[in-house]
Amino acid sequence: MSLEYLKNVNRIEFTVTMACTGKCKHCSEGDHINCAGHIDEKIAVEAIRKICDSFRIESLMTFGGEPLLYPDVVYAIHQTAKEMEIPRRQLITNGFFSKSTETIGQVARELSSSGVNDILLSVDAFHQETIPIEPVICFANHAVKAGIPIKLSPAWLVSREDDNPYNEKTRDILRMFDPLSIPVGSGNVIFPSGNALKYLREYFAEDVEVFSPYEEDPRDIRSISFSPNGDVLDGNVYRTDILDILRNYQP
Repeated sequence: MSLEYLKNVNRIEFTVTMACTGKCKHCSEGDHINCAGHIDEKIAVEAIRKICDSFRIESLMTFGGEPLLYPDVVYAIHQTAKEMEIPRRQLITNGFFSKSTETIGQVARELSSSGVNDILLSVDAFHQETIPIEPVICFANHAVKAGIPIKLSPAWLVSREDDNPYNEKTRDILRMFDPLSIPVGSGNVIFPSGNALKYLREYFAEDVEVFSPYEEDPRDIRSISFSPNGDVLDGNVYRTDILDILRNYQP
């Protein structure tokens, strides 16, 4: 296998689904309309095993959309990551996938059993415009009880320090989690794309070129990232074996 552009690969990412329980005005992906469906569980598991046989993978992440709309897929991916001895197994979630306390608790316990060892919980003024806070706090509480390391991961507008109304509301929301003693991570600063460009344009300088913080150098791939439809690099894992895609990759 040629490693010219893949020699530094150390991470696997799965966008489990683009379906989402929120309609956030900061979302870089837009309105998530007609986004049903998810990554195929069997193909995802097989891809993880093959990649780990060829690369030293240090971390794996599942996110969305809202990945916990399809919890069984998330469990299978992380269970396989644990079996393949990937040390860091991350989940990004907005914490709202059910209003049932029993279901929320069961999902948290299954996430722990499957090997998730780092949850980034997206809570801020933008998520909480359309997502109720009560089930999110419930999920956070159950994650803590299940022993999963968890951080709050807010989206900041302009900068973390800026005192705009959205950031002020975010700080209020974060304080609601104080009784759980959950640390606040660095989160991210919103960049102008998708809904953010549509609804928050006034906060962005018009003459500054902004690059997505998630884009990689195509000549130095660090993360093998799967879309729900199977797209990965310049191929599709539903049609082509993942090792063939990696072997034939050209930027």
